[in-house]
Amino acid sequence: MTTPQLPDAAERADLIETLDKHRGFLRYTCRELTDEQAATRTTVSALCLGGLIKHVTGVEARWTSFVTGGAAAMEAQPVDWEGQFRMAEGETLAGLLDAYAEVARRTDELIATLPDLSAPQPLPERPWFPPGTAWTPRRVFLHLIAETSQHAGHADIIRESLDGAKTMG
Repeated sequence: MTTPQLPDAAERADLIETLDKHRGFLRYTCRELTDEQAATRTTVSALCLGGLIKHVTGVEARWTSFVTGGAAAMEAQPVDWEGQFRMAEGETLAGLLDAYAEVARRTDELIATLPDLSAPQPLPERPWFPPGTAWTPRRVFLHLIAETSQHAGHADIIRESLDGAKTMG
């Protein structure tokens, strides 16, 4: 038996491919690092490579919760607003990358199988969202691409400051 093809399969494939491309850039900045290096701040910001992996993992998981369960599901997940950007005692880069891979797998599956990419849901009430704003799953996935891409750029700067390695060039 074959699985029926959703009418917007090409769009879904594009979303998955683009998100995976930017995830790959981010993961690549962490190649061949020790846990100590991954936890090192190399700029005046509080960011480190392990913390960025941890942050994007949490962000992607929360946004996919929003897609499947609305604002209440997203808000049910606790967020350590400061701790999400650094590696905690006992965390390893390998463990953070494994968690990121699992969240990415679930997100890709959701993108591929969600019945409707166009059904809007109200966003949680936050100062950074205009009141009454609603996003579709499509908008959420585009936001995840932008968020991942932005943090991949941050990671590239951190990595170059750490040991001169670059993602590209």
